[in-house]
Amino acid sequence: MYRHFRVRPHETMLQAMATAVLAVFFIVSATVAPASAAVVEHTFVVRQVKMTHLCKETLVTVVNGQLPGPAIEATEGDTVAVHVVNESPYNMTIHWHGVRQRLNCWADGVPMVTQCPIRPGRSFTYRFAVAGQEGTLWWHAHVACLRASLHGALIVRPRNGASSYPFPKPHMEVPVVIGDWWDMDLEQLDRNMMDGYFADSQTASTINGKLGDLYAGCSSAGAGAGAVEEEDGYVLDVEPGKTYLLRLINAGLYAEYYVKVAGHRFTVVAADANYVTPFATDVVAIAPGETVDVLMVADAAPGRYYMVALAMQPPEPDPQVPVASTRGMVRYRSRSVVPSSNGEDVPAVVPDMPDMHDVDTTFYFHGNLTSLRRPAPVPGRADERMFVTLGVGSICREGETCERSGSNESIIVATMNDVSFEDPPAAAAASLLEAHYHHRDDGVELRTLPDAPLRVFNFTDEALIPWGPVEARLEPTEKETLVRRFRHGAVVDVVFQSTSVMQSGSNPMHLHGHDMFVLAQGFGNYDAARDVPRYNLVDPPVKNTVVVPGLGWAAVRFVADNPGVWYMHCHFEFHMSMGMIAVFIVEDGSSVDSSLPPPPVDFPKCDSEESLAVVQDKFGVQNVLS
Repeated sequence: MYRHFRVRPHETMLQAMATAVLAVFFIVSATVAPASAAVVEHTFVVRQVKMTHLCKETLVTVVNGQLPGPAIEATEGDTVAVHVVNESPYNMTIHWHGVRQRLNCWADGVPMVTQCPIRPGRSFTYRFAVAGQEGTLWWHAHVACLRASLHGALIVRPRNGASSYPFPKPHMEVPVVIGDWWDMDLEQLDRNMMDGYFADSQTASTINGKLGDLYAGCSSAGAGAGAVEEEDGYVLDVEPGKTYLLRLINAGLYAEYYVKVAGHRFTVVAADANYVTPFATDVVAIAPGETVDVLMVADAAPGRYYMVALAMQPPEPDPQVPVASTRGMVRYRSRSVVPSSNGEDVPAVVPDMPDMHDVDTTFYFHGNLTSLRRPAPVPGRADERMFVTLGVGSICREGETCERSGSNESIIVATMNDVSFEDPPAAAAASLLEAHYHHRDDGVELRTLPDAPLRVFNFTDEALIPWGPVEARLEPTEKETLVRRFRHGAVVDVVFQSTSVMQSGSNPMHLHGHDMFVLAQGFGNYDAARDVPRYNLVDPPVKNTVVVPGLGWAAVRFVADNPGVWYMHCHFEFHMSMGMIAVFIVEDGSSVDSSLPPPPVDFPKCDSEESLAVVQDKFGVQNVLS
């Protein structure tokens, strides 16, 4: 397979040279790839552009000038190659959320954990296979809060085409990305949260990058005094009787969302790129990091119907932070506006939404998920068991003692088993993965994530939610680089227990490089004697992002069979920035095909003096970026 490349008028020389490198890769790859597989090529240019929303111009970091960024579409078994050209002022990595990265931890995209970041003005090509997976995944920056503007869909279709879906073939497939619009510097937002200040709220929510008519734009010139234009909203044109596969993605930083389309029902068919037993519902609950695929039949009367994404938050006494919602439109093509008898347009239909503090609907939505096709049988028993509390604590700004409960002397942090994650230093000589692979120390002190919390108390006591003397004794914690090592092939059970210290929200826990069997969930405190007999070992849902209910728990099981260094974290950005993270290290197996291969030859270096001019790979391409 040969391809011809030329420089387009809008293409930088750096892009063009990077494309030449990819050309060599594609030619060689085509000689070894299976006949049914292909190489899917993308170039992501990360740069800052000015965008105007809410009558304000904001400098936004995006890929290829788009928000959301480009969708990657592949077929199961394909290889994806994405050349990331970093023209932004920030260090950059891209994470391919939900891609299992079998024997390819090097492409997972977590700064200083799996790789040194791509420095401003430099490039790196991510190469990974999408084998043994099909469905809706996504990609996003894994740097500070920049995933709010750097994200997009990653869709893997069946090798035999849409006819092999375990549900009726849809007329059209539609990515629906729910996100945030922020009119502030996102790195400053991250610094605020690392400093324990997380009261910032997004200016608006979006559907496919559009804010919708709940938000006012600029005053409309010539439309009369006081006239204000509405923000554009996402519009899905449908044909009566046709079936649409909506690929829902929550790319937001802060909130779970309830999603409804007025006058229509959904059939849920997949979650996190795993098919589920279909079930009907009029509302989808989706947390940050999750994907949910639903079928929607356009079977309503011709007209216009709002698609609403309502942000959720836990009720008081949990701290109440302003959250934003948005809406788009489902519009029937046969007649986009239905006239009424008096000649006026019939207004669009608005759905009845759950209450924003409703936590039961999301609990039962996720409880309805069961597997339709399991990638493997559920292991019958675990080799290792962990009980991990998810909470909030505080550390002193100076010294070992300080005032707590919101005092400026302390910083609020998020924890796993009472320890907050300390990021590896940006000045380290190599990432944790490189140090692990080469059996080096590299001066980063690691602490083992304990099997159980350091403190035992009534984890769901609502009296601990407000700041004050009751919870103050439970606040003190510490920051460490938390890791947990697993032998290759170990079956691991983890019970995640949400806690009530200073907050009562849910926790969408995301494990890189593996899927998890979700065995059970519940409200209140986990009780092994009561809850283990309830485990679903027959058809549990298989997820990469598991929603742990607020003031509740979730039990998962996974097989540690993918060697490497893998992030486990809450996908609420404020929890991640504040330290609700651990690193799971999976050791090599006993054979070549169960051991991590060496890093790519063009792997980014941490040395800030690294030459921009040299890129050399196994095909002998050299000095192409000079």
